[in-house]
Amino acid sequence: MASAIQNERLAEYLAAERAVLSGQSYTIGNRTLTRANLSTIRAAIDALIAGGATLDGGKPDTRGMSKRVVFIDGR
Repeated sequence: MASAIQNERLAEYLAAERAVLSGQSYTIGNRTLTRANLSTIRAAIDALIAGGATLDGGKPDTRGMSKRVVFIDGR
């Protein structure tokens, strides 16, 4: 399970990704500036998710999981 710091970093990287996607580059006068490298941000997001970071506070997803119950006769 990921730490709170990893979960916080994931949220910040996702916010950075949204910012980049809303306007990757812009021009002021004759200069064009680029916010950030989207592939670097995506790599960091993927690494954090692979490390277990989540946005829901680390609650495990139990949907679709089954459990097996075995009854034992103790006589």
